Amino acid sequence: MNDTARILVVDDQTVVREGLVLLLELLPGIEVAGACGDGEQAVAMVADLEPDVVLMDLRMPRMDGVEATRRIKEAHPQVGIVVLTTYADDESIFAALRAGARGYLTKDADADEIARAVAAVRGGASQLDPAVQRRLVEAVAVGERPRRGGGGTLPDGLTRREAEVLTLIAQGRSNAEIAGDLFISEATVKTHINNLFAKANLRDRAQAVTYAFRHGLSG
Repeated sequence: MNDTARILVVDDQTVVREGLVLLLELLPGIEVAGACGDGEQAVAMVADLEPDVVLMDLRMPRMDGVEATRRIKEAHPQVGIVVLTTYADDESIFAALRAGARGYLTKDADADEIARAVAAVRGGASQLDPAVQRRLVEAVAVGERPRRGGGGTLPDGLTRREAEVLTLIAQGRSNAEIAGDLFISEATVKTHINNLFAKANLRDRAQAVTYAFRHGLSG
């Protein structure tokens, strides 16, 4: 993987879009591949420019960011999507994550937060604004009653160790912290995560948090 991340900026407000381009061009390891102002253009430009990551606004004319995200992920699953929006309501968060976004930041994010989100998403991880992650956890906790099989049966054939790892993910622990908590290596943690993601059909940690709460495995 090339060290330089190529970014497409999508925002319908010209001032915001141009400001993001200027900001990104100052960050090391980032190249702005292009910029546009609506979802239809974004879908077309991803096909033409093949960026690594798209910074995606949500509320735009012609095609909104959620639909653009869904179409981009269907046609180009390797492209990472980071939502960058003023909206942090439950409906927007869940819609964007269901469409395939791996990052979700509000527009008061600083340059370092954007750079971290780009790096995380490009590496196959997820990066959520802390306030967004809290809303996600709260919404799932309130709206979804945890369910667990009788007799302590774990869902989707998870082993007890995989369930322990999942619980720690839901508590916001990093791989290194999980390794320390369970007295195992980070490599073993990654193996457990890969296995539980495959069994539960999860794409990333954001989905894992939701899954853990739904199945009463959030600690």
